[in-house]
Amino acid sequence: MPRFQRSYEGTNCERELDSIFFSENQHKRERDSFGDRSLAMNTISQLFEELLGLGMEPKQLTFLQISIRGIIVFAATLVMVRISSKRSLAEKTAFDATLLVIIASVLARAINGSAPFFPTLGTGFVLVLLHRFLALTAYYSHGFGILIKGKAAVLVESGKLQRRNMSINHISEHDLEEDMRLDAGTEDLSKIKVARVERSGDISFIKAE
Repeated sequence: MPRFQRSYEGTNCERELDSIFFSENQHKRERDSFGDRSLAMNTISQLFEELLGLGMEPKQLTFLQISIRGIIVFAATLVMVRISSKRSLAEKTAFDATLLVIIASVLARAINGSAPFFPTLGTGFVLVLLHRFLALTAYYSHGFGILIKGKAAVLVESGKLQRRNMSINHISEHDLEEDMRLDAGTEDLSKIKVARVERSGDISFIKAE
């Protein structure tokens, strides 16, 4: 075999060996990098578990752990409030009040440790998004809005009491007179053109000319 051919074959072998060596080193670096990332993630996970007391019984939580939980829940609640509609904060209807009562109860469990922390936070966001979806549906469908929010009822019309509506809404004549004094500034029923109990439960008055 010619000398230059043996030299050429030797060069190819060296190149193949270098390629194999380079590939093995690259795989090793990738495994080391993946291992470092896994170690870092495990360290962060353990840190969160210690700070928040994840997996611990409620009575085992320390003051620091409950405080950190409270701070995170407070920040998450602010985000939920921004996502939700502004009217829900005013509790204008039972539909809005229900959201606030349930969210307050659910998030309190995340703070005191009686429910899993992150799943409970996620449930809060789900409830807010559900409230927003139902409110949007009520915007486009008046019938659906009446179903979930109720409707106003006339209590006084042209100075005359609508006793049937007052009975249905559990509003006595004394309750009506109290609101007349506070909101309409009068005790004279003949001066009231229309009085309604609104969906929020408040009573509105329109005075006669």
